Amino acid sequence: MLDSAIDRVRRVMEAASMTQAAFAEKVGLTPDKLSKSLAGVRRFTSLDLALIAEAGGRTVDWLLTGREPLRPAFAARTTAGATPRRGRVSDAADRFTAAYEVLELLGRPPELPSMPAVRPDIKRFVDQGRQLAQDAVGVLTAADGHRTVAGLETDVLITACTQAFGVDVAVTCLPDAVDGLTWQTDTFRLILIGPTETWTRQRFTLAHELGHILARDAQELVVESHVAPGRQKDLTEVRANVFASNLLMPAPEIRDRFRQVADRHGRLTVEAFSELVVAFKVSPSALSARLSQLRLIDVQSEPAAHYRGLTTEICHLLAGATDAFQRQLAWAAAQRFPVRLVAALYKCYAEGETTLRPLASLLGMDVDHLHDLLDPAEPDSPEPAVGEVEEGDLIFQP
Repeated sequence: MLDSAIDRVRRVMEAASMTQAAFAEKVGLTPDKLSKSLAGVRRFTSLDLALIAEAGGRTVDWLLTGREPLRPAFAARTTAGATPRRGRVSDAADRFTAAYEVLELLGRPPELPSMPAVRPDIKRFVDQGRQLAQDAVGVLTAADGHRTVAGLETDVLITACTQAFGVDVAVTCLPDAVDGLTWQTDTFRLILIGPTETWTRQRFTLAHELGHILARDAQELVVESHVAPGRQKDLTEVRANVFASNLLMPAPEIRDRFRQVADRHGRLTVEAFSELVVAFKVSPSALSARLSQLRLIDVQSEPAAHYRGLTTEICHLLAGATDAFQRQLAWAAAQRFPVRLVAALYKCYAEGETTLRPLASLLGMDVDHLHDLLDPAEPDSPEPAVGEVEEGDLIFQP
């Protein structure tokens, strides 16, 4: 006979080696309510199950269905260096998938809007990547009223992608040699990218992983290392790279800005090239490759070689945009959690549907510390001694 939810609650109680009354007190239920629920007279509420799961070190999903927590298989796509260890990669994804499981069980899965898709009549992967980027730009600009996507700050771009495509993006510590993780199911779309001081590569990785989501490449967890323009040979990687280049550096906008800054012979000074780097928020090497691909510069020329030797920081310095460089650098080096996911878990807690543990687990915080932050105890305020302040006296506080 298959176990029921009541059977699994009893197993948690047995493992705790506590009396029924003691267990009820531990999880915050009255003995009467717990007794009626175990007898099938009263249904366990979602909060009851959350408290029992927390006390027993299990998940609500396991109590309801007997399913163990989702543990992703993954495809490692590395181009250089060591293959990331499976355990560490799974650990990086687990806390996010656990949050999705809680929301799904509570009937509050994140909204997943429709997305652009690869058109069946387009056969070449390069053309598919280009088409997906054009469609994505159309959706993003129409949804938020942005004139362009290429010039958006990375945090604004992430917000736009979450709203338009239902993609949750986190900047969080990843295993060594891993630039990004991507995973999509019927209930969530997730991109994880690591904090870094090389913010242009982080931005390209974000766009690259978004390409995988739109192309439906990430049906299992995809782990990628050393993402960079023109470095991959796998066709799905080529498509994601083409998508990223066309999303961040759309051909019409590149050509238009090039005409504005080039001299009458169609040549770029180093200062003009730097202006383009700042405008499109990409690395000098990525911009050089894109200009060459669009036949705006000769990749074999001496100026092109000089452009590739520049750094992003030097380009911002030459363009008088060091403040913009520092702002992007600070943002890229900090951790960021998916706002939508955090807000949904907190709302469930505030409405009494679950405990703080799922949110604390997502944020990597101690649950008691998070509780103190969200619900600080009121300090005791000693009453003034009689006669210290006469009624009606004015009290001045600077």
